[in-house]
Amino acid sequence: STAFTEIADRVYVLRQPVLDVNVTLVVGDETALVVDTLSTAEQAAELAAAVRSVTPAPITLVNTHHHFDHCFGNATLAADPPRPIYAHEAAAALLREQPGLVRREAYEEMLPSAPELAAELARTRILAPTHAVRHETTLDLGGRAVTLRHLGRGHTEGDLVVLVPDADVVVAGDLIEESGPLAFDDAYPLDWVETLAALLRLTDDGTRVVPGHGAVVGPDFVRGQHEQLVALGWLIREAHCDRVPVEQVAARAPIDAPAAVTAVRRGYVELDGG
Repeated sequence: STAFTEIADRVYVLRQPVLDVNVTLVVGDETALVVDTLSTAEQAAELAAAVRSVTPAPITLVNTHHHFDHCFGNATLAADPPRPIYAHEAAAALLREQPGLVRREAYEEMLPSAPELAAELARTRILAPTHAVRHETTLDLGGRAVTLRHLGRGHTEGDLVVLVPDADVVVAGDLIEESGPLAFDDAYPLDWVETLAALLRLTDDGTRVVPGHGAVVGPDFVRGQHEQLVALGWLIREAHCDRVPVEQVAARAPIDAPAAVTAVRRGYVELDGG
């Protein structure tokens, strides 16, 4: 079974073995904040039990972005009784207005490698966020303030980071990946450079950064991913000027295929005004 591990004062992380995705629990005197809700009703039910083993407090949810492994557990955790769910306005709009599209993309992504999970995703009820964040929202958990902030486009249009200042913790969602490569399917690779620079400005030497997937990291790890994206960004800009074919650029990228092809294609779209 999966359980929470305390990484700072009353800040806990659960690593779900399926896709190695992280859930962060921040406990205040009155409310507990659950950041991301996993992929399926079954995973979310186990998550709810894990939360209750730590705290009896009522929960508020945050989705770091709209991808299934971070929000498809919403209905299990927050539908009955209804609880608030926060997300960036772009993520909230997708989950509210195009749940079928989000579900189909999740199904098609998982079908080749995990058909049983894909089937579960097809059945999972999607519950859209109730509260949309444009730039920043601060939540009072009771004696503890937590800030939800949109630093710019990156892994998606609607990435939120969660700042726990009194514990020096930053929950980064899939803006940072520890146990796998960065994913570019919905990404803005050029903007991502600036977004990570903004993330780094929120850290100091002791800051713990919770990635979307994998082990908790520090600012040095974030700097490494930022440098990788900087190199990728220059490559994309220079190649775009000369209209170099995507596959040729991807072959020189500082990331592995097939992510490199996706990243270059997405970067070209950005430079064309997309």
